[in-house]
Amino acid sequence: MRTGLALLLTLLIPAGALGAQQTTYHGRAGTLAAAPPRLLDMPVTVDGVLDEPVWQRAAILTGFSQYRPVDGRPAEDSTEVLVWYAPDAIHFGIRAFEPHGQVRATLADRDKIDTDDNVQILLDTFDDRRRAYVFSVNPLGVQADGIRTEGSGGAAGGPGAGGRFENVDMNPDFTFESHGRLTPWGYEVEIRIPFKSIRFPGADPQRWSINVIRKTQHSAYEDTWTPAVRANASFLAQSGTLEGLSGLRRGLVLSVNPFATGRLAGAPDSLGDWTYDATPEAGVNVSWGITTNLTLDGTANPDFSQVEADVAQITVNERFALFFPEKRPFFLEGIELFNTPNSLIYTRRIREPLGGVKLTGKLAGTSVALLSAVDARGASATGDRHPVINALRVRRDVGAQSTVGLTYTDRIEGSDYNRLASADVRLVFARLYFFEIQGAASRTREAGVTATAPLWEVTVDRTGRSWGFNYRIRGIHEDFRADAGFVPRSGIVEPFIANRLSAYGRPGAFLETWTGFFALTGVWNYREFFDGGSILESDVGHTSFFTVRGGWGATVRPNWQTVRFDPAFYGEYFVDTGADTVPLGLPDRLTDLWSLGLSVSTPQFPTIAASVGASLGTVPAFFEPAPARTASYNTTVTWRPTEKVRVEARYVYSRLNRERDGTRLSTAHIPRLKFEYQLSRAVFVRFIGQYTAQERDALRDPATDQPILIAENGGTFRAATPGVQNDVRMDWLFSFRPTPGTVAYAGYGTSLTEDDAFTFRDLRRVSDGFFLKLSYLFQL
Repeated sequence: MRTGLALLLTLLIPAGALGAQQTTYHGRAGTLAAAPPRLLDMPVTVDGVLDEPVWQRAAILTGFSQYRPVDGRPAEDSTEVLVWYAPDAIHFGIRAFEPHGQVRATLADRDKIDTDDNVQILLDTFDDRRRAYVFSVNPLGVQADGIRTEGSGGAAGGPGAGGRFENVDMNPDFTFESHGRLTPWGYEVEIRIPFKSIRFPGADPQRWSINVIRKTQHSAYEDTWTPAVRANASFLAQSGTLEGLSGLRRGLVLSVNPFATGRLAGAPDSLGDWTYDATPEAGVNVSWGITTNLTLDGTANPDFSQVEADVAQITVNERFALFFPEKRPFFLEGIELFNTPNSLIYTRRIREPLGGVKLTGKLAGTSVALLSAVDARGASATGDRHPVINALRVRRDVGAQSTVGLTYTDRIEGSDYNRLASADVRLVFARLYFFEIQGAASRTREAGVTATAPLWEVTVDRTGRSWGFNYRIRGIHEDFRADAGFVPRSGIVEPFIANRLSAYGRPGAFLETWTGFFALTGVWNYREFFDGGSILESDVGHTSFFTVRGGWGATVRPNWQTVRFDPAFYGEYFVDTGADTVPLGLPDRLTDLWSLGLSVSTPQFPTIAASVGASLGTVPAFFEPAPARTASYNTTVTWRPTEKVRVEARYVYSRLNRERDGTRLSTAHIPRLKFEYQLSRAVFVRFIGQYTAQERDALRDPATDQPILIAENGGTFRAATPGVQNDVRMDWLFSFRPTPGTVAYAGYGTSLTEDDAFTFRDLRRVSDGFFLKLSYLFQL
């Protein structure tokens, strides 16, 4: 097959484009140390056509292997990556051959190419095999980028990874050029990455780690340049290298990003008359590359507008805070360096900062990340003080893959504070295993009372091809607080045991892979665990993942659990017995709780893709402590009728019925529609409409069926009355973003409500707002 493709390429590409001066580095042959040429004064235009003479001298990376769904096999589709560099930038040319099916390519917004064919270039400029820049392009040259991080550390701002960009935080944006085009034999893309856009050591010459991933939608296959295998605790450790990089000139790296925003928010007053509040703002971000590997960022009156709204989540039966990824521009520079196990740094805890400064980089095998910010008064507990938040993360590389890390955070409000210190060690050994241990302590002073409490975790993991495991135990004292992090639940000890089995079909088999996870989780009250107390919660589950040839996927999740309701959650629940108001009595342990989840996903067809999931069973209703029958469904359909139009329809349904009498406890219907029209790579318009219909019955004592009363300050009680929400939210956005940092956004959003769900007869507007943002990035 490769011979035929080479002949076809020779006929279609101008003569000389495959000149004899090129050196080929074949992944499957094990030639993984590539030496790209340094070329001077070679004119090149980044247009997606590799016809300039310079490409005749570039190094060629080829010989790709399949990584997913089955590793260790030659790639079905041939790929060539050409590499050379100039003093100020590194250049890549990609030739992706596609004889089997139609190329999937759309004119998408940045970072929205996960459903297209795409190629990812992973550059680890420090050659530490722990983090790598990800520069991805689809066949038309549309960009996606981010940072891929190895390890189990929690992200400071959340991974935010879209689609199948595994372990990649897609929120950071880097400035690079790319153009692509479809060809009779597949597609061709050209990429230029300026050295100003990335960090690297100051040594000369240098060696960078590199790997290339190609994802093909018609087969759902993922290929890599190096013959990476699943039986490895690290993907980046299996990278190849770019050798002998010398004379790299980054120059002065100084950017100034002034911006102005305007909001006009309206809402009815107590008399029903509409009033509008205008809030114009202006500010600036400044970034200075002190050295090639150390960056200082500052901001004054920063803009933290959320252009991409968080997707609504069902919260009816949710006990703990929900996690939302970081999307705000100032925090995204070097955010991967703040990663720490158990998410002890979570930048969205800084709500409305007035200003901030940040230092990030890597020096001699030690990464350093320091952040300090002053928040607005509205973010304080009293509403009249400016919280000061500091976060420091230091991580030292040890050996080939292991690390030692230290973390410190504090949040100070006047005489009150929360301070936290943590140490963690991650040891990777025998290629398949890693051992991780973390110990942390917080000290909190509030209203004159000081408390000190620990957090600890130990993890052992084996990442084998056919068999693997993950064993973990974590303890969080009830007084432990991470006010600058994300620790949604405390006061527990939680052991976790998971074993994995995987089986692989033969080439051409209908069932390509099966992976089964067998997991057991326990939750104890922290103090009771050490006193030999009984378990609070246990969960025994199995998950089977099936991959069927052609890109189909299916998941089956049977689950069984037991729950003992924690009295600490129900201290404000009371019941009127007629003679007295007494605390709510909690039921005995619930043991007959089971559920079954099913989901199916289609391949990415040329114009449409879909997924559907359902779950049935009996679960604990935590807001009314009793068992409940559950039924939930979700489906998503993505339609791409043209390369410029994307329509996504999503529907989520959830229902809880009391097991004791079958009455309805809660329901939720959330349909969501997103329409995007991409006029060009830099310009798009978008509409998002979402209807949230949630209803919860008045809470009743499971034993007596009497109303539950909620204790309030002053010794009074209020009934836990029914809750109804029938809200419509619609948002329109015009976006112009030619490069990261230079943007123009104009948007309008409105919220409406009605008494009866989905009647659309008495919709009442409850708020609306206009939004404008202008920003320009000056780079020196």
